[in-house]
Amino acid sequence: MAERLRLGVNIDHVATVRNARGGAVPDPVRAAHLAIAAGADGITAHLREDRRHIRDTDMARLSSELSKPLNFEMAATDEMIALAERFRPHAACLVPEKREERTTEGGLDVVGQQAQLAPRIARLKAAGCRVSLFIEPDAAPIETAARLGAPVVELHTGSWCHAVADGNAAKAEAEFQRLKGGAAHAAALGLEVHAGHGLDYDTARRLAAVPAFVEFNIGHFLIGEAIFVGLEAAIRGMRKAMDEGRAGN
Repeated sequence: MAERLRLGVNIDHVATVRNARGGAVPDPVRAAHLAIAAGADGITAHLREDRRHIRDTDMARLSSELSKPLNFEMAATDEMIALAERFRPHAACLVPEKREERTTEGGLDVVGQQAQLAPRIARLKAAGCRVSLFIEPDAAPIETAARLGAPVVELHTGSWCHAVADGNAAKAEAEFQRLKGGAAHAAALGLEVHAGHGLDYDTARRLAAVPAFVEFNIGHFLIGEAIFVGLEAAIRGMRKAMDEGRAGN
């Protein structure tokens, strides 16, 4: 088990609020600096093809200003690969993307898209990016990710978190066991295992007890919680929940 579970903070929704009205505030780069000061181990930003929240100028500032690793979450398109080659973030996480979705829905179809993904993964690795694939916690995508040479997988936790929120105990337990098994399988193949989508204090605390996980990437909950308690307090609360879960408390 990793001694300390890393926390990556996704700042997309700070940019969502900014873009709802236009202008320059609230500034997602300022949020990134606050997150790091509060204990985040890295920053995640998803530059979507339609630029609905994070903008190219945000990515340029993040890549030049941050004191912690930047994780560039992006679609597996030539445009986004070229931008990663330009900005050279520490990590690049390939995710599925549809213009009509409000947030990422499900994992990347790595099994069906191997031919398209292989050269793009190679380009990202050549640019010095640590490649991560956002996938479902099942054997086929995990094994395909390993064959494609991606050193990291981020397991989609949305199905589990939604079941927990809906009060569907049976489905929640089944999805938790799916995540637990998928994480162990990925780790056994030599992959570094991350998790993200829909995590809050309670779900992060429970998932932190699974030894194969190394990093959580969390955004929407933290930005929403920050409305009530402030961003630094929300991140410290998440850090505390993750540490408690890892320690078995």
